[in-house]
Amino acid sequence: MPVAYQSRAVDEFSSSGALRKDGALKGSSGGSSSSSSTGTSSEEAGILLDQILHPRSRPSGFNRKVMTLEEAMGDIKPLELSPETTLMREMEKETKAAKIIDGKAIAKAIVKNVKTEIEQFKLQNPAFQPRLAIVQLGEKEDSNVYVAMKKKTCKQAGIEYTEHHMPETTSLADLLNTIAKLNADPAMHGILVQLPLPAHIDAKIVTEAIDPIKDVDGFHTTNIGRLAKLSTMPDFVPCTPKGVLELIRSTGIEIEGKTAVVVGRSDVVVKTADILVVAAGKAELIKGEWLKEGAVVIDVGINAQKDLTKKSGVRLVGDVEFSKAQHVAGHITAVPGGVGPMTVAMLMENTLLSARRFWQTQTETRAMTKIMPLPLALKNPVPSDIDIALGQTPKVIRQVAEEIGLGPDEFELYGKYKAKVDPDVLKRLEHRQNGRYVVVTGITPTPLGEGKSTTVVGLVQALGAHLDKVAFGCVRQPSQGPTFGIKGGAAGGGYSQIIPMDEFNLHLTGDIHAVTAANNLLAAAIDARMFHESGATDSMLFNRLCPKKKGKRTFAPVMVDRLQRLGIQKQNPEDLTPQEMSKFVRLDIDPATITWQRVMDTNDRFLRKIEVGRNATEQGHERMTGFDIAVASEVMAVLALSADLKDMRQRLGRMVVASNRAGQPVTADDIGIGGALTVLMKDAIKPNLMQTLEGTPVFVHAGPFANIAHGNSSVIADRIALKLAGVEPGMDASNMGYVVTEAGFGADIGMEKFFDIKCRVSNLVPNAVVLVATVKALKMHGGGPDVVPGKPLPEVYMNENLPMLEAGCANLTKHIQNAKKFGVPVVVAINKFTSDTDAEMALIRKLALEAGASDAVPCDNWAKGGLGAVELGKAVVEACDKPSDFKYLYDVEEGIESKIETIAREMYGADGIDLSKEAREKISTYTRQGFAGLPICMAKTHLSLSHDPTKKGVPTGFRLPIRDIRASVGAGFLYPLIGNMQTMPGLPTRPSFYDIDIDFDTGRVVGLF
Repeated sequence: MPVAYQSRAVDEFSSSGALRKDGALKGSSGGSSSSSSTGTSSEEAGILLDQILHPRSRPSGFNRKVMTLEEAMGDIKPLELSPETTLMREMEKETKAAKIIDGKAIAKAIVKNVKTEIEQFKLQNPAFQPRLAIVQLGEKEDSNVYVAMKKKTCKQAGIEYTEHHMPETTSLADLLNTIAKLNADPAMHGILVQLPLPAHIDAKIVTEAIDPIKDVDGFHTTNIGRLAKLSTMPDFVPCTPKGVLELIRSTGIEIEGKTAVVVGRSDVVVKTADILVVAAGKAELIKGEWLKEGAVVIDVGINAQKDLTKKSGVRLVGDVEFSKAQHVAGHITAVPGGVGPMTVAMLMENTLLSARRFWQTQTETRAMTKIMPLPLALKNPVPSDIDIALGQTPKVIRQVAEEIGLGPDEFELYGKYKAKVDPDVLKRLEHRQNGRYVVVTGITPTPLGEGKSTTVVGLVQALGAHLDKVAFGCVRQPSQGPTFGIKGGAAGGGYSQIIPMDEFNLHLTGDIHAVTAANNLLAAAIDARMFHESGATDSMLFNRLCPKKKGKRTFAPVMVDRLQRLGIQKQNPEDLTPQEMSKFVRLDIDPATITWQRVMDTNDRFLRKIEVGRNATEQGHERMTGFDIAVASEVMAVLALSADLKDMRQRLGRMVVASNRAGQPVTADDIGIGGALTVLMKDAIKPNLMQTLEGTPVFVHAGPFANIAHGNSSVIADRIALKLAGVEPGMDASNMGYVVTEAGFGADIGMEKFFDIKCRVSNLVPNAVVLVATVKALKMHGGGPDVVPGKPLPEVYMNENLPMLEAGCANLTKHIQNAKKFGVPVVVAINKFTSDTDAEMALIRKLALEAGASDAVPCDNWAKGGLGAVELGKAVVEACDKPSDFKYLYDVEEGIESKIETIAREMYGADGIDLSKEAREKISTYTRQGFAGLPICMAKTHLSLSHDPTKKGVPTGFRLPIRDIRASVGAGFLYPLIGNMQTMPGLPTRPSFYDIDIDFDTGRVVGLF
């Protein structure tokens, strides 16, 4: 049936609709012919225009009906005029011409305004950048022209675009997958799929697949439906109708009270129309004599007609007979140059509108981030850790991810309560100012424990669940060795835990297994390479390393890099001289220099020293080696210090595993394995997201040893957390969030390495140090008796003893002074036990303040969760607001010996260092090899400030003996060995595994602590 719509009132329309995802109406089905540069079908365009021209607020008595030609014409009949009169009328028409509505000029002004608005907004928000994705299938000529027009206009408007040009044969599934990725990309603000699509693609499915909040074309049924409803507004008005309205407004006519007619696919004429919009898709359908004198005519159609006078052989005409209509109408658009440019200009406006909404949502969400805490049902006496953990129902991790501002494509679920976070989120948030950065450390550890992990969790819970701050914890992943050995888990304790604690303490997401696989692949490769080199000539090795394939040899990329390191600048294997070939194929590893051992994540003392190569097939290749615990692998240290995947690849390739017989270092890339190691580690580099008992977010990532490595969680997790906790440029600093991380062992080891290695590598600047202590541990440093496992705690630790406590506070004072040397405020957290007295608390606070601490606060978070650490949280907030002057302890360009001595004197209080002959030789070797500029990672006992674990308090009058120095070149540090460092723990008489089991009724783990 012919279609026409009539209205007596047209209101102004605003496109600034609210972001919504509810309500949708099916759009009208239309033909497939394209009537505009957006690819809108003519009938759809007509209906969309009608939905705008018949707005939400309608006068009483308004009605809309479908009319035939006869009904539209009504009683209007052509008059029978005399020939003279008819001639006069024709002459009048020829001398009168309508004002041409210059769509090109209006569109140009709109695009210029868009560019100006973007530039002005970026002055206050430099990171703001609208982005449009243009998806095109095939090489259809008109589509190419339209896409080129849109790209050109994007450049003129200052809008970035990405072009996704896919073959015409692309399947619907592949196209939908591309759209899904664009939907999930928070940096993409608009998605445009160029129509028409190939015949095998259902355009309706495609347009419905675009997220309505990115549907800048306005074709999604949600947007169309909202446009038609009386009470809702769409996210976007379709570009063509929106452009038509602008063209009508440009005429300056008073719209209210006029008769507006939209002609779709029909032969309908409405003689009474003051405003006529034609989108029929039929060349010159509307004749000039059908128009009302002085009408505003908007011609949406664009049709190609054969015209041999044109170079192209075709002439573009509209749906209106322009040559006649221009003498009747008051205003009229030309084709081309009328609606087409306006459609593209409106696309720019819609893209800007979308970008502004995304920006506003991002900034408002950050300013109003509300991480919903979980309530705690506190009990007295406090139940076991596992009972508390199993008694809390965690939030599904998707909720946690959404609360902290991650997009759906920025995290991967690992079950219900764990997720991995994509490091690419840093690209989206790179413009943000970092949040506050807090490191938790402790006094010199004792068997009585200080509770650093519990303090980290309690502090994060206090900040996030009780002080209304955005707060993240960043902790190391625990090794399964201690979990099943004597130490137990590392999820915190009491009511300050990370949950689910069984998943946290066991496999988590498999990162440690990936480290184990990578480490052992490299260990196998070292022995295999020595084996194969020993029985082969240079030519044999060359043929095996660079075999001919289809008559041609090629180098693997990692081989080309090795050649360049050898000074051989050749790309073709056939070009190598015999000398170059020998140099290339032979690593000539000296077995006595191999430092790379195999690892496993289990405490097994009998693997500390083993002999390999005992089988008959490897006869003559026997050598002594051993196993380390998995977290002692340099691969783990590399994971913890890598900035991104590319950086990790480079670090893994740089790892030195041995020296050759000429004394030169042999690296993983020399063996050709760096890329394979990266593949094994590609998922491990993504931080793991979990939560505390009170529902605050925690990143669990990496777990390097704190003696032969730096003992801190990953750089990448901290960077992500700091951006998520940060603020947008120009936002009030009071909205700043907090990132709390933990340094292993005492402040003399873990904190020093945090500052001098982790912060140096990451360029992150800490705002405060939290130094954890307990009354009992300080008494032990003050001369208290040893604690024997299995025997009752001596009475002195249960009763008040102020002189012993004061003597032990010398250790606390030394660590406060050490932290102050880095120019960072220090807050002392005193983990409180029921036997501690008020006088003991007061004494510690007094001595801590005298030593230079900003504050010293008793904490009861083990028994009360975040509520028990509220005062600590307040003290940390206050400390972070204080000015700091962060600095490193030493200049990394100093000599190796000088750096070691600086740490020994300043951190441990030694009178100096004594280098063994072997250590001096290593200094000479590493200096020659170019490693002298690496920072120092001291490997010494954590049980004393000195090298003697029996000396508590603050030892004096000692010199630090340096037995050996080794290099973790991939991780990026040298580690001097002070005494014997045990890198493979053993199991005790009664390991923790005695108590660990499964409850078959619930499927839950029991016995973990």
